[in-house]
Amino acid sequence: MSRMWRTAAFPAGAGPDFANACALAEGPLTPREALDILHRIEADMGRQRTTRWAQRVIDIDLLAMGDAVLPDLATWSHWHDLPPEDQQRLAPEQLILPHPRLADRTFVLVPMAEIAGDWRHPVLDRTVSQMLAALDEAQTRAIMTI
Repeated sequence: MSRMWRTAAFPAGAGPDFANACALAEGPLTPREALDILHRIEADMGRQRTTRWAQRVIDIDLLAMGDAVLPDLATWSHWHDLPPEDQQRLAPEQLILPHPRLADRTFVLVPMAEIAGDWRHPVLDRTVSQMLAALDEAQTRAIMTI
């Protein structure tokens, strides 16, 4: 598991700062089974799913599972290429892996780089470290350990 990192809420102004971390796990679960467990943990901790990207007690994302691209490359590409104004109001009805905006989010890549910097994105063909290096350096410096 990575260290805990303090980051500004996303999207900007959505609430207080967040604590972010990444964990690497292995096991026999399918992606759907893993996501169901993560959603149960969120619910047990008081998460209520109301508005997309609303303030929340906890948010646990399944970022990737090995080199799986789910449900398929065309669907992944659709969600990856979605314009920012549509990202906030639209949510996929199925699990999309790897997370479509993983490569754009410093708050994800900083902790992920600690534990899986060499993981290679199966579509973008870049490692976590390469994706992080491509982002705004000022945003990376703004993230601090807790």
